[in-house]
Amino acid sequence: MCASPLSDRAIRNNLTLMRERGQGYGMNDPEFEPSGAMRPRTVHEEAADEPGVGPPALSRAMVLLLAVVCGAAVANIYYAQPLLPVISKALGVSQGAGGLVVTVSQVGYALSLALLVPLGDVLERRRLVTALLGLSALAVLGAAASPSLGLLLVAIAVVGVTSAVAQIVVPMVASLAPDHQRGSAVGTVTSGLLIGIMIARTVAGVLAQIGDWQLVFVFAAVLMAALAVVLRLVLRPVPRSENTTYPQLLRSVLALVRTESLLRRRMALAAVGMGGFTVLWTASSFLLAGPTYGFGPAVIGLFGLAGVVGAAAAAKAGRLADRGHGRRVTTGGLILLAASWPVLAVAGMGGPVGLIALTAGIIALNLAQQSLLISHQSAIYRRVPHARSRVTTALMVSAFAGATVASALTMALYPLVGWLGVSGLGLVIALVGVGIWVLELIHPSPAEPLVAVDTGAAVRSPVGAGRVSSCREEVGCA
Repeated sequence: MCASPLSDRAIRNNLTLMRERGQGYGMNDPEFEPSGAMRPRTVHEEAADEPGVGPPALSRAMVLLLAVVCGAAVANIYYAQPLLPVISKALGVSQGAGGLVVTVSQVGYALSLALLVPLGDVLERRRLVTALLGLSALAVLGAAASPSLGLLLVAIAVVGVTSAVAQIVVPMVASLAPDHQRGSAVGTVTSGLLIGIMIARTVAGVLAQIGDWQLVFVFAAVLMAALAVVLRLVLRPVPRSENTTYPQLLRSVLALVRTESLLRRRMALAAVGMGGFTVLWTASSFLLAGPTYGFGPAVIGLFGLAGVVGAAAAAKAGRLADRGHGRRVTTGGLILLAASWPVLAVAGMGGPVGLIALTAGIIALNLAQQSLLISHQSAIYRRVPHARSRVTTALMVSAFAGATVASALTMALYPLVGWLGVSGLGLVIALVGVGIWVLELIHPSPAEPLVAVDTGAAVRSPVGAGRVSSCREEVGCA
């Protein structure tokens, strides 16, 4: 009698046993660790054990829930902006001192982007996200109860740190979603993040009008606590993708930036996009409050709703990226970003024509910025699937740096050159992005997934990863 052939499952079990005994491993095996221990397997790898079976698609309800989490978390650092005069008066401090509330929250957010977000690659992410949401609820509640500016600044600093949970959720969604859904899911969640930024000012103004500034923070605390509980109940655990120490984790972020030209170029483009976004929203407040229009804070806040329209429309960019049109999305986004500034310049005329131009320009610029951000995330998540939290750190730190520089330039230039001059600054920034993208089109960065990894100080690239690869839209490009 002939022995029956081994089943596929038996073969896989034997291979697993060999791995556990350290047999058959080489330096190029994606599960090889220098210590000889296997790293924990990811959701995608576990699902790949069954032939023809990939990770299950995320339900529409789950994607929308995670989009709400992102928007609500990042909104926490923007609620205070329209409330600064009220907060300063209530606490008996100058408006200059009250302005530290915004500064402290931004500093906390920036530190968290650099030091906290990378932990998404080495910790179980459902637990990490829900813990940060719970801590954020306590911090926002502490801000509402603060009797002095000093205590408020401490609470707001913690709020800034925990608000970076939004940047942990985005790469987590990329890990949970199957390939055919990843761009769409990331696009929806990222749109939720930008919508949260846009409507935070409107929500804060309405609630402060109903009650006082403390009511805004109480509302935010209740929302954070509710989202933490719901997410803990409905989200499945999300295993870590790497097994390494924290110092090695941070060094690997720098190694990725140093070795991946695709990441560096996308970081530069993210700085350009966020820089233009910041120029618009910083200068538009001066324009709308100035003699040209003379609007109050409540009316100015309503213009954020025009930005919501642009952000919501950009969700389609993720679906285009899923179909292999990521480079076209980037090209279209940069063209729209540059074209929006001549339209916005007309807003300086005032009157109905100026308001129409301003509204149209806000929609166009926010659509461009959101489409660009989604295309950047789609490209780098495909290129470095094992380190999505770390490349998110690099991308968003660069974007935040661009926003900081653009904000400083706008504040310095607006009193000197007015709205028209600042519109010229926005156009120059956009054209810098166009130049960077032309370089990418002429000399494309490698776009194939990087799978061989060393989580130490360096990142190993697969054979040929350092060479320029041809990129065809129909097979998907970074």
